[in-house]
Amino acid sequence: MRRSPRRLLGVLAAAAAAFTLFSSASAAGAADSASASAASSVTRSATASVLSTSTPVVFVHGYTGSASNWVTAKSVFQLNGWSSSNLFAYEYNSYGNNITNAQGLATFVDNVKAQTGASKVAIVNHSMGGLVSQYYLKVLGGNTSVSHLASIAGANHGTTYASACLIYTTCQQMYPGSSFISQITSGDETPGTTKYATWYSACDGIILPYTSTKLDGATNNLVACQTHIGYLTDTVVLGQIAKFVAS
Repeated sequence: MRRSPRRLLGVLAAAAAAFTLFSSASAAGAADSASASAASSVTRSATASVLSTSTPVVFVHGYTGSASNWVTAKSVFQLNGWSSSNLFAYEYNSYGNNITNAQGLATFVDNVKAQTGASKVAIVNHSMGGLVSQYYLKVLGGNTSVSHLASIAGANHGTTYASACLIYTTCQQMYPGSSFISQITSGDETPGTTKYATWYSACDGIILPYTSTKLDGATNNLVACQTHIGYLTDTVVLGQIAKFVAS
């Protein structure tokens, strides 16, 4: 049976209306799905950020240093989301023996983990603190307790500047070619699943050669020009380190 032109137009109009409604519903559904996905992504990102900034950070000073070296660093970490209760400074005997100092660091980290309930900590070291940290991670197996290690002008391969204080065991160990340096640099310099990064500069003046800080397998960051002590108040570098530890 043939349909009249008017009736045919009505059928076509109804079909067009139905298609429009279906398309709108599909677009709305897709938009809702996209919004839900974006919200989920933001939630995951926020959760990751909270988890990373809840990681306790242990700061390890250099030769003749102390916990007071880390006042600026702690402030920068707090600005990047850390609670002051998750920021710790380890102090050791600069004139003793770095093996003993590393053993002390192991005990200190265990105490921090017990106090905070964390399974791992991050370590940020400076100068000779690099030797103490590397011995702990590599020789004492501490890498299983450390998520990130950031070495600022670390004497990781020694420094000839240590010749000025060779009456002390720590300085003998810090001199290039020492048996201590050989222990921490032979084989894998960045063991385990720990993330490693270093910051070094030609303007250092104390770590000689300045490239001594670099570690094979680490992310090694060349700083345009910064003095050895200047790093401790360099909020730009310290901010980079906070972001690295949060990664």
